[in-house]
Amino acid sequence: MASYVTKEGLEKMKAELEQLETVERPKITQQIAEARDKGDLSENAEYDAAKEAQGMLEMRISKLKDVISTSKIIDESQLDTSKVSILTTVKLKNNATNQEQVFKLVPDNESDLKTGKISVNTPIAKGLLGKVVGETADITLPNGNKLSFEVLDITL
Repeated sequence: MASYVTKEGLEKMKAELEQLETVERPKITQQIAEARDKGDLSENAEYDAAKEAQGMLEMRISKLKDVISTSKIIDESQLDTSKVSILTTVKLKNNATNQEQVFKLVPDNESDLKTGKISVNTPIAKGLLGKVVGETADITLPNGNKLSFEVLDITL
C-alpha cells in the first residue's frame, strides 16, 4: 500500500535511513564484537542487550526501506484550497470556546502536534476533510467527547 509523503518528509526518512545504516549499524556490530570478546555468551548481559538493539535497528531499517520504496510524493501545486484536504492549513474556530486554532493536515509519519501538524488520519482531521470555509465540522472523539469547529480559512 502506498503511503503519501511530502518531499520534505521523504528526505527526512532517507536521511534517517542513511544514519542508521552508516553510523548506528557499525556501532552495534562493534558492541556485539566487544561483548563477544568478554567470553561466555550464555551469561553475558552486554551481548544480549547488543543483540536485542541490533534486532530493533534492523527492524527500523527494514520498515524505513519499505516505506521509502512505496512512498508517493504529494504534489502541493496540484492541491485545491477550496476545501480541506491533506497538506492544507486550516484555521478553525472552536465553537464551544470561541478560540481559534490552526492545523496543517499531514501524512501520518509527519505529524507533530507541537508545530500544529496533525495526521490526516486523526478523528479531527477526518472530520474536517472536504469542508469549505464557513462550514461547521461536528466531530466525535474516540472518548465520546464532541467538538464543533467552524472553518475560517484554508491555505497551503
